[in-house]
Amino acid sequence: MRALGFLAETFASAEEFLKFDRLRSTDCLIADVQMPGMSGLELHRRLVATGESIPTILITAYPDDSMKARALEAGVICYLAKPFSKDRLLVCINSALDRDQAEGDKPDDPK
Repeated sequence: MRALGFLAETFASAEEFLKFDRLRSTDCLIADVQMPGMSGLELHRRLVATGESIPTILITAYPDDSMKARALEAGVICYLAKPFSKDRLLVCINSALDRDQAEGDKPDDPK
């Protein structure tokens, strides 16, 4: 991510991410579907329920059509099955950033 010019942060869990002090300025969230504790889809839904509309990309090593359908229905930008190409991830990130820009600058956005 950094090699592509993006500022990236990593978190050990969804719960740790939810405590991130710059949550409101996050432009894109990339999460695994299966994580310890809260799943990536649960994290996305929690963010939406609390008014934090962060464009989300879910990745998985265990693709499942019903999970993909639920994720996209919940507003996830992309659902990527591993392995995926760098180009495919970039398309998803750009879609997420385009949606973020369309919704306007975030209050804590340093841009």
